[in-house]
Amino acid sequence: MLFDPLNLRDVALRNRIVVSPMCQYSSEDGFANDWHFVHLGARAVGGAGLVFTEATAVTPEGRISPQDLGIWKDEHVEPLARIVRFVQDHGAVAGMQLAHAGRKGSTAQPWKGGKPVPLSQGGYGIVAPSAVPFYDGHVPEALDESGIARIVRAFADAAERALLAGFRVIELHAAHGYLLHEFLSPLSNQRADAYGGPFDRRIRALLEVTRAVRTRWPERLPLFVRISATDWAGGGWDVEQSIELSRRLKPEGVDLIDCSSGGLVPGAKIPLGPGYQTQFAERVRREGGIATGAVGLIRSAFQAEHVLRTGQADVVILAREFLRNPHWPLAAARELGAQASWPVQYERARD
Repeated sequence: MLFDPLNLRDVALRNRIVVSPMCQYSSEDGFANDWHFVHLGARAVGGAGLVFTEATAVTPEGRISPQDLGIWKDEHVEPLARIVRFVQDHGAVAGMQLAHAGRKGSTAQPWKGGKPVPLSQGGYGIVAPSAVPFYDGHVPEALDESGIARIVRAFADAAERALLAGFRVIELHAAHGYLLHEFLSPLSNQRADAYGGPFDRRIRALLEVTRAVRTRWPERLPLFVRISATDWAGGGWDVEQSIELSRRLKPEGVDLIDCSSGGLVPGAKIPLGPGYQTQFAERVRREGGIATGAVGLIRSAFQAEHVLRTGQADVVILAREFLRNPHWPLAAARELGAQASWPVQYERARD
């Protein structure tokens, strides 16, 4: 099943293997450059069905780090379009993850410690549903309703730019403790207005973003949402709420839920292990009635095949394994005895 094609609206994936959005922390002023071209292009050459950009910021202050990709201005489109053309010329579908980092923004690159960057050193102000910090001393400004509306418009404008660049799948990042996830979880959302409190109010921001994006993103193209299915913390967001959210998102035009977890609170105890998140993809798929993607320590071809064959998910989404081996799908096809198209330039190495 790993190499069965998958049709989502008018988009056909050549297989069920997805390159997860992975921040490269290598951009200047949000622009894609040769590093992004080679990084994303190599995964298309390596046989993936769908290749996602990293979390791409819809506003400058929505970047996780000052070195993140952005799509908040028209000038960002053409460097991204160059990447899209290469990815699609090599048989993969190009996808973009749209994101706003919220209270986890303005941080240094991981290899420089990943701590908050002060304004005096090129950082920027951060915003969140509530003035509750993730990092000690890095206190966000609580958004008012006009600020929320501006961010909703920014997501919609970004979707339009993604379309101009040629992307054929969009994923909204509502996981890992970033802004949309911060609205979902009662641990980070302490508002008392129409965007906080009961479940229906906490999901409002994500629903508004989804609806706004769908006004610009054509009906013929798929829309994904990445969620953290649980905060792994008492009193936080959990899988039951994730299932209900998924039921609400499907009629809004969402086609697939990318099921990750965690990231909202520091120090959460996460039981890491092979496939530790596939249980969430299976439950959301079965109880939410929507297609899902499984992500998290999926390493081997047989493990990925098992996830699909047992009905836990519709696609498998790999991250670190693609950093280790850009040609993982070609190796997986050989291991499973499946057919996969090799670049003609590499055919002499097939066997």
